[in-house]
Amino acid sequence: SYSFCTLLSGGGRGRNTMTSIEQIVISGIRSFNPDISCRQGIKFQKPVTIILGPNGSGKTTVIEALRNCCTGEVPANTGKGAAFVHDPKVSGETEVKAQIKLQFRTLSGQQMLIGRSYQLTQMANGKQKFETLDVSLQTRDPKSGQIVAQSYKCGDIDKLIPDIMGISKPILDNVIFLHQDDTNWPLAEASKLKKKFDDIFSSTRYTKALDEIRSRDIHA
Repeated sequence: SYSFCTLLSGGGRGRNTMTSIEQIVISGIRSFNPDISCRQGIKFQKPVTIILGPNGSGKTTVIEALRNCCTGEVPANTGKGAAFVHDPKVSGETEVKAQIKLQFRTLSGQQMLIGRSYQLTQMANGKQKFETLDVSLQTRDPKSGQIVAQSYKCGDIDKLIPDIMGISKPILDNVIFLHQDDTNWPLAEASKLKKKFDDIFSSTRYTKALDEIRSRDIHA
């Protein structure tokens, strides 16, 4: 059977009204071919892109790859990332390299390209080792037109990308790139639901700020 997923690609004709994703290139992720010469890409149309295909064709993988590029998170139940990369045993190899590249445009119109590279190694003891090889961010200098590339530590870029996009990580995780297995979170128990909304609306930060203001008023 066929199913589809819909992506709000952002923006529209003319000036950007929000950060917009432009294209993604994937190789070695889930069922995507790990051969770099066979990597597959998607150019996102504005304002909406609809991806149609049979079950198991990789539609959800595209969403997972987008989320991974923007937040650094790997899908749940993937053994901390091992099952996110194409299985070396399927390819008859001892290791598989995977790569995701996402090109997006910020609200100011600056074009950026984030790349994440991974490797999954089949160990002699039967276990698999997942590791991050590289995380980089490329920008184009608006004056010279030259491309400037810089490598980052995972933790640093995981915080940087949401800030550049102007979208908080909880919104990227729980709204924009929400995994199909997690779509029922609004029906969760009250305590979990409260935490989700607190994260999405950053209410904890404002509560702490109000407490600080009250504390200063008391000591004034």
